[in-house]
Amino acid sequence: MSRVRNVAILIFDEVEVLDFCGPFEVFSTTGQRAGAGDFNVYTVSQSGGPVRARNGLRTVPDYSIENAPQPEILLVPGGYGTRQEVDNPRLIDWIRRCAEGAELTLSVCTGALLLGQAGLLEGLSATTHHGAFDLLRKYAPGAEVREDVRIVDNGTVVLSGGISAGIDMSLHIVARLLGQTAAEETAEHMEYRWQPEPGMNYARKSAS
Repeated sequence: MSRVRNVAILIFDEVEVLDFCGPFEVFSTTGQRAGAGDFNVYTVSQSGGPVRARNGLRTVPDYSIENAPQPEILLVPGGYGTRQEVDNPRLIDWIRRCAEGAELTLSVCTGALLLGQAGLLEGLSATTHHGAFDLLRKYAPGAEVREDVRIVDNGTVVLSGGISAGIDMSLHIVARLLGQTAAEETAEHMEYRWQPEPGMNYARKSAS
């Protein structure tokens, strides 16, 4: 039986809905067919109060940045709200401190801008939404911006392109941690056509 990992998903006003809901579905679904999940997934906002995501979706987080449990996996989504949050020193400091204690730090879409502003992408490869490559170079000048891939895996820091790419990245992480079989079972349950990342030799046996 694998250990249960905490997965904290940051949300904020104007966060892109699928950026956080896609990964939420992947991580919360994994292992459920065996009767218990492999991940404890929760959402976090700065104040702990409701946020209004893109296109008006109102979402109530589980925690604030003051009382959220330290996660093994931190996921930072994107959306137009990142343009404001990138200049929010309190939130950027929380991302930096949270990432220091995490096993993995993930970003979807323009969540990469927040990781860059937090100094977490120095000397790494990175990607983001195809419309924000220049912004990523601005906020992560020490990173190699990859425009030719959907997912960039640096080991402890993993980034994906825009919106739906976060689902693929999350399944990639499930495969890394629990084996390709676990990721395939999750994708099948979601009726999602997942394609393993080229060149990755995931273990076939699920650890759950």
